[in-house]
Amino acid sequence: MTTTRSIVIASPEGESGKSTIALGVLDLLVRQVQRVGVFRPVSRVPAGRLPDADADAAPGNGTGGASERDYVLEMLLEHDGVDVRYEDAVGVTYEDVHADAEAALSRIVARYHAVAARCDAVVVLGSDYTDVAGPTELAFNARIAANLGAPVLLVVSGRERTPEAVRALAEVSLAELRAHHAQAVGLVVNRCDADGDAVRAELAAGLADGADGSLPVWTIPEEPFLMAPTVAQLLEAVDGELALGDPELLGREALQVLIGAMNFEHLLERLTDGAVVITPGDRTDILVGLLAAHAAPSFPSLAGIVLGGGFYPEGMVAELVTALDPKVPVIRTKQETYRVARATAKTRGRVSRTSTRKIDTARALFERHVDGAELAARLDVPPPEVVTPLMFEYQLIERARADRRHVVLPEGDDDRILRAASTVLARGIADLTILGDEVTVRGRAAALGLDLSGATVISPTDPVYVRRFAEEYTRLRAHKGMTVERASEIVTDVSYFGTMMVHLGLADGMVSGAAHTTAHTIRPSFEIIKTAPGVSVVSSVFLMCLEDRVLVYGDCAVIPDPTSTELADIAVSSAATAAQFGVSPRVAMLSYSTGSSGSGADVDKVRAATELVRERAPQLSVDGPIQYDAAIDASVAASKLPDSTVAGRATVFIFPDLNTGNNTYKAVQRSAGAVAVGPVLQGLNKPVNDLSRGALVQDIVNTVAITAIQAQGAAR
Repeated sequence: MTTTRSIVIASPEGESGKSTIALGVLDLLVRQVQRVGVFRPVSRVPAGRLPDADADAAPGNGTGGASERDYVLEMLLEHDGVDVRYEDAVGVTYEDVHADAEAALSRIVARYHAVAARCDAVVVLGSDYTDVAGPTELAFNARIAANLGAPVLLVVSGRERTPEAVRALAEVSLAELRAHHAQAVGLVVNRCDADGDAVRAELAAGLADGADGSLPVWTIPEEPFLMAPTVAQLLEAVDGELALGDPELLGREALQVLIGAMNFEHLLERLTDGAVVITPGDRTDILVGLLAAHAAPSFPSLAGIVLGGGFYPEGMVAELVTALDPKVPVIRTKQETYRVARATAKTRGRVSRTSTRKIDTARALFERHVDGAELAARLDVPPPEVVTPLMFEYQLIERARADRRHVVLPEGDDDRILRAASTVLARGIADLTILGDEVTVRGRAAALGLDLSGATVISPTDPVYVRRFAEEYTRLRAHKGMTVERASEIVTDVSYFGTMMVHLGLADGMVSGAAHTTAHTIRPSFEIIKTAPGVSVVSSVFLMCLEDRVLVYGDCAVIPDPTSTELADIAVSSAATAAQFGVSPRVAMLSYSTGSSGSGADVDKVRAATELVRERAPQLSVDGPIQYDAAIDASVAASKLPDSTVAGRATVFIFPDLNTGNNTYKAVQRSAGAVAVGPVLQGLNKPVNDLSRGALVQDIVNTVAITAIQAQGAAR
């Protein structure tokens, strides 16, 4: 019987940011085990309601009160590695605890075990001090942990606290846990604005006695962005309405709030990217000036404008403002400027399931500042025996981060590319160059609330690069009669421009195709980068992530009807790609016949290709021709090829033609619920990878990580 590993994330106070810690722990566990659950023992739900409308939000913070669902719980349940219903993830209400604490505790334990029975690990999120303040609430969380038999990861806030003050709070909190028989597994000082080393040194001295002497301590610095409210939250807080602007931009974070009551020239000096300006609605001079500044490429991109006092422009000014067609949200409210300022000051941001950038930021902070390996060891989480799609995805990201490479993204005019770039940069997966007009790209990113400050943006018409690339392309294509004048036109195409960057070492790899065809993306690489030594063709594989393992399918995207020589080349390249991504290659050369039982041109092609693979790569485990069922199923293999080292254990499947490969990967993807990562191009001197034009943001992130890993191998 497998033991469920669980951990309680608890804090002695509100606003410690423990939800971001819970997200980091959830990420950690998803990499280690197959089934991870989330459980909230105590929630803020109105009496008489089923536990499906938990607000978990303090009154007056702009969340809309207790009629909302628990946005933190929803965020955690939305995680790809979690399959638990919201209703099942909630224990009891605060009202239940007040009415009968012992009965509430019994119900919490029962509901927790119902979740734990279906999971290998459970993240238990403690209460949020929205109902009972002080040590009583921490004591109840400690009792919950003790009754669940789960250790506690204690989270305290370091915001505006000296190291000595943090130590004092930690000592009191740990004593409270011990008093109720709960065991601490670690201490996280979150939102720490003091020097992290000084805090850790102080805690090491202060916690040196007793059972907590070996307690690991991690500090995470304060990140103001995580606390920044969205424009939509500010609109709700001031009881306003959207008068002008793009509703989709209401999700942007307000990084600063300014009162626009001074001379506009002085206000202009104080504007920053992401600022929201509050101004009386009758100050039309300020409104028009702000809209003009926002539209100007060299001025900050505002997150929003709030017009107070119930005033709104009329007459010619109203026509002018409407004609400007601003995208920045302009909110009107009847509240006076002072009340608007107070309401916005009290509005606190949240890390919710819709705030992708905040989730990326929280994950990156946890990954950088918490030793995940040590925490997993203390939880006694065993090494994974299988590889789930999510585990594989995390492995890709971790390997890419371990040796960062530089990837160029040619399609800077696609919002998906910009969103993916923001995630890649936040999580340290790769260094990036984005192609496009810098003002346009950065302006759009700012409007979307994305941080691309770590990326380089280059115009594909930059004359310095165009001249250099044109001369090199002319040299490479001289045998085709290429001229510098003609080359100067060709290399301004984003695919050619990006490929030239890779060829000349200005980038380690390229990812494109979100808005271009496969041919448009990879044709320049055939002309410029060319195939690696010993490889005759460029081919592709899909990394097929099944429920418990990863298989490699090739070629499913590039070569329609390979010859036996090309098929052997695909097999050798696919085996190398498999090994590069941690899949031990056992190569099955697929056909409609197994072993020597069949004949015909198609079977003979596969048989000849198998012999060529054995000659070229004698160290490889390869067999063929072999049918798919004999390659994948041990019982079938036992009867058809009992002496094969590949049959029944194959990990790399080489299809005889594109028609078979493409249809098979799609059939497995749709029918078996496999996650298909790819196509991953192979055989080039340097990595270039193509995206589906329907690619999601996470697909792009994964492909960047794959490209970075390929570049790591090419550099060795």
